[in-house]
Amino acid sequence: MNPLPEGCVRKADLPGRSVLWRAVGGQRRDVALGAVLGMGHQTGEALVPVLIGLAVERGVVDGDAGGLLLWLGVLAVVYVGLSFSFRFSARAGERASVTAAHRLRTQLIGRVLAPEGGAEDGRLPGELANTATEDAKRVGAVTMALIVGIAAATGLAVGAVVLLRISLVLGLLVLLGTPLLLWLVHLLSKPLERRSETEQERAARASGVAADLVAGLRVLKGIGAEPAAVARYRRISQESLTATLRAARAEAWQNGVVTILTGAFLALVALVGGRLTARGDIGLGELVSSVALALFLIGPLSEFSWVNAQLAQGRASAARIAEVLGADRAVTPGGPSDGAVLRRVEGRLRLSSLSYGSLREVDLDIAPGETVGVVTTDPGDATALMRCLGRHADPESGALALDGTELPALSLAEVRAAILVAEHDADLFEGTLLDNVTAAVGAHAAAPVTAAIAASGTDEVVRALPDGPDTAVTARGHSLSGGQRQRVALARALAADAPVLVLHEPTTAVDAVTEAGIAAGIRDVRGGRTTVLVTNSPALLAVTDRVVLIEGGRVTASGIHEHLVHDLAAYRTAVLT
Repeated sequence: MNPLPEGCVRKADLPGRSVLWRAVGGQRRDVALGAVLGMGHQTGEALVPVLIGLAVERGVVDGDAGGLLLWLGVLAVVYVGLSFSFRFSARAGERASVTAAHRLRTQLIGRVLAPEGGAEDGRLPGELANTATEDAKRVGAVTMALIVGIAAATGLAVGAVVLLRISLVLGLLVLLGTPLLLWLVHLLSKPLERRSETEQERAARASGVAADLVAGLRVLKGIGAEPAAVARYRRISQESLTATLRAARAEAWQNGVVTILTGAFLALVALVGGRLTARGDIGLGELVSSVALALFLIGPLSEFSWVNAQLAQGRASAARIAEVLGADRAVTPGGPSDGAVLRRVEGRLRLSSLSYGSLREVDLDIAPGETVGVVTTDPGDATALMRCLGRHADPESGALALDGTELPALSLAEVRAAILVAEHDADLFEGTLLDNVTAAVGAHAAAPVTAAIAASGTDEVVRALPDGPDTAVTARGHSLSGGQRQRVALARALAADAPVLVLHEPTTAVDAVTEAGIAAGIRDVRGGRTTVLVTNSPALLAVTDRVVLIEGGRVTASGIHEHLVHDLAAYRTAVLT
């Protein structure tokens, strides 16, 4: 399966709506608890105007001081109840929101790190980080929006029932007018949803480019490319800002229109109530309750505006998350259910008419314990070969077998344990230098680690650092020079002591003397185990048992390095220029 070109993203097989429902369904207990308590809070809020009206009716109209105190006491109890309901409803909603976001982040990270790959194709690391943070947070916030929406609807319903008891006209006005208002609010949220999706895409792209530029800052300075890099980021950042401002304008416009519609609706309710009181259809206490209920309804109706904005943004973010979770896998897991095929790895590799990417019908047989160099005239051929050997992609045609078993018949864990592919641009991790070297084997494996450090020339790095092997290394190894990073990464690959080791240009950042020492070290430490050196370095090729030349995606020559240099002009050009 070919990797996608930069900027191209597959459409998700998993719909965004499914992501939303699963996020909410996973927190149904907290959502239900928050909704019930929120309903209690809004019911209490809706009853407050009624209790105030009763207190006015008894105390002011009837002159009943005892009745006044009684209803004031009931009012105080209701206030205490709705206060606690709000507190614990908000706590349940916040817990549901952060937990849903956390689970989505876990799913996203699991998908990105899945052995089958594919989720990272066409996406910068910063884009994936933005999806796992901002988009997951927005989808998690939908749980809180549902709680608030259900509570607000309850408040409206209770208010409508009370108004129906006070006056049929007022009750019908609220019952018929509220659905119309909510429908208008929903229509207003559509432009916001579209612009929010664009905003998130542009923001993620800007984050990805920024992360790339920071990671390559030293290289950019070295080649004097800072102006071009700054111009590129300024353009992408400006696009992100423009999208954000459009989304903000859409949200502000929605909120403004909703506020106007809500205010007009409540003014109509208050006007009708006043006319009914003037005609004597309702009493003074009922008028007070009606006006207070009209003011109370501002809260639930305005909350619907916030809820719709959250749902619109949540739907847009859910669609982006679905694209990652539903991305096509680069390879199938392979292997039987128990994941065990090979009893013992001898290390024989066989490529039979293999075609992938720029490679065309490559035939190559590598014997167990053999050290083979692979020289390519096109860097794309080397990249394609590395992807197939590490089973990050399957051949388009032909086959690749380990000890007579084709790689797709093995589990990915078995393939990765048997064949270690060390990329040219391998990253280091935050921790000590020794932590990085022992990442695959553990610090207890002293002998392989010591040998790997010596063979890779990392012992010189250790001696040059203030705390030796315990020197702290920053993320991606930026506290080390390019040559130091490369040697530490090579030491990590050698220390893993894999049955089959594939190294891609492991010495491009070191001097010639160091490179010669590393070449001899690789030969010694890898004695008896299969090693493939994908490189154009004469020093490394000189220690191989034989070398294969790939031109135009095909194997065109094979032999000992010294003979090929002497006899073949194309080979001589590839390794000596």
